[in-house]
Amino acid sequence: MPPPADIVKVAIEWPGANAQLIEMDQKRPLASIIREVCDGWSLSGSEQFALRYADGPQLYITEQSRGEIKNGTILRLAISPARAARQLLERIQSHGIDARLEALKELAKLSADPTFATEFINMEGIGTLARLVESGTHFGEMLAFTLTAFLELMDHSIVSWDLISLSFIKQIAGYVNQPMVDVSILQRSLAILESMVLNSHSLYHRVAQEITVGQLIGHLQVSNQEIQTYAIALINALFLKAPEDRRQEMASTLAQKHLRSIILNHVIRGNRPIKAEMAHQLYVLQVLTFNLLEERMMTKMDPNDQTQRDVIFELRKIAFDGENDPTGTEKRKAMYAKDYKMLGFTNHLNPAMDFTQTPPGMLALDNMLYMAKVHQDTYIRIVLENSSREDKHECPFGRCAIELTRVLCEILQVGELPNEGCNDYHPMFFTHDRAWEEFFCVCVQLLNKTWKEMRATAEDFNKVMQVVREQITRALAMKPSSLDQLKNKLRGLSYSEILRLRQSERMSQDDFQSPPIIELRERIQPEILELIKQQRLNRLCEGSCFRKVGNRRRQEKFWFCRLSLNHKVLHYGDLDESPQGEVPFEMLSDKIPVSDIKSVVTGKDCPHMKEKSALKQNKEVLELAFSVLYDPDETLNFVAPNKYEYCIWTDGLCALLGREMGSDLTRSDLDTLISMEMKLRLLDLENITIPEAPPPVPKEPSSYNFTYNYS
Repeated sequence: MPPPADIVKVAIEWPGANAQLIEMDQKRPLASIIREVCDGWSLSGSEQFALRYADGPQLYITEQSRGEIKNGTILRLAISPARAARQLLERIQSHGIDARLEALKELAKLSADPTFATEFINMEGIGTLARLVESGTHFGEMLAFTLTAFLELMDHSIVSWDLISLSFIKQIAGYVNQPMVDVSILQRSLAILESMVLNSHSLYHRVAQEITVGQLIGHLQVSNQEIQTYAIALINALFLKAPEDRRQEMASTLAQKHLRSIILNHVIRGNRPIKAEMAHQLYVLQVLTFNLLEERMMTKMDPNDQTQRDVIFELRKIAFDGENDPTGTEKRKAMYAKDYKMLGFTNHLNPAMDFTQTPPGMLALDNMLYMAKVHQDTYIRIVLENSSREDKHECPFGRCAIELTRVLCEILQVGELPNEGCNDYHPMFFTHDRAWEEFFCVCVQLLNKTWKEMRATAEDFNKVMQVVREQITRALAMKPSSLDQLKNKLRGLSYSEILRLRQSERMSQDDFQSPPIIELRERIQPEILELIKQQRLNRLCEGSCFRKVGNRRRQEKFWFCRLSLNHKVLHYGDLDESPQGEVPFEMLSDKIPVSDIKSVVTGKDCPHMKEKSALKQNKEVLELAFSVLYDPDETLNFVAPNKYEYCIWTDGLCALLGREMGSDLTRSDLDTLISMEMKLRLLDLENITIPEAPPPVPKEPSSYNFTYNYS
């Protein structure tokens, strides 16, 4: 007979004594259980003790968290959080250097525990640590542990960052600005400054006054990727929180300091592979840089502004050499209208009206002027090549350039905030100081080429733009490392190749619609679904690594989850770093019987998506979130590293529970595998030679035994 749901069997350790094996009644007060444990070892003053986990982060157990204790858990009797906080506070203020160092080392570890942190903060512990830093008397390990403890305590959001003094900020900034400082101290100092900027508007201004951009860029030229990551994170934080009128100024300063080329040479093309956190920070910097275009993108052209009209006139002049303009006003107007028509503007008489729609607004005109000046030969060739045609197949440069600018803004999400879980940076945008404009110029040439390949007319404009969008999107997905590589990728994505790819991808969706084919498809589907189900379960048995994402600064903390080989237990546990290969079951300290799982929920229905207010605006994180709900009213929360892993795990868990697998990946795999099987069976049928004599009753074509590689 199974034990009652409220009883968990645990082992409790105490130094120098044999462990106690007890059945913990979760309905009893925790204080009563601790008193009983203390009596077992003849310890008085049970109120001075508490229970902690013996493994992993070794967190204190409270009435609120005790429900997470599982059968077989090893606990440890320890002094209570309040007593530990009081003792450590006394020791870090002692005169003995060795004693103070050990106390700070222990404090740095305990500060990650929210229960301990609350007690320590209530005793004015943060103020004590701040004074130790401000004194400037701590160095080396002692200072590193002090900063670690301070950062961990502040990250619990129990007290406001606004309480931090100016002298503390100056001291921390001093560590960052020093040319030679211990790596651990520098890393923590950068992280503290980043948290200040992100969590306090007033502290942003103070930090911005103390930190020199040049010094931060200097930290990108080191070989330590952790330091590089924290330096870029601080630059991003300053960029993100800067007033709008300061962002352009800051971007100019960063350009003068050659930030782009330093990142390209020392980070992207460095000797070390880019880790996930660095990829995220590069993505954030890319987004913030492109967001500088938003103002121009949302600015309408004023048709009465002569300065703006002069820009359009310059486009005409470069294309058609306006030195021989006629002298008469009427003749000049007529000629201009003709030229503007050949330039491809919709409004020939007043082309300024073409730039009154936002997006793309004035950004389109900026792009066109850049191309006309920097790539003058290409610009003139495209304009003249199309203006001289009389077969209705001319590509209207002006109209195309305006629409292309809008498309590029959509593809690169100009004006949108960075997503918390996204690492989608493009190395090629770090290879040129005017990457946006150069990208536009490459895409204009692609558009002109595709227009000719499609033999398009004005009526086909929208169709051409759809093909061009697809060409650009597919090329970007290949992550070209330079603009030249982008050109090569686009050359391989001609209109005929796009048609071939579309046809290939439609094969699995359209298939033949005759009744025999539909019947064959229905007969094949169950065995293909079973194949996909087994693949999903096999992937769950291999396991996956998930990164812990909180509502504070991003940290590289990981946990791993995998299904037992008999499909009866989910094993999971924390890891210090992302694993290389399979993680053995012995390293995963926690487990959930599959029989206890009640359901799987996704997206906004997940408990951790409801709790994490900072993640509400992050659509991408929301789309990767799922939770396992299990008895009694417990949850195991996930944020998948990518859409593929999300589909694998949600499908696999549904298969485990005997429910329908409904992800996009499963539908795609089902269509692809059914099409493959049908083609093979039909091919077998086509190869049958009909004999002259009546044949025996044929056997059903054998099923082709295939496997599908998802790796």
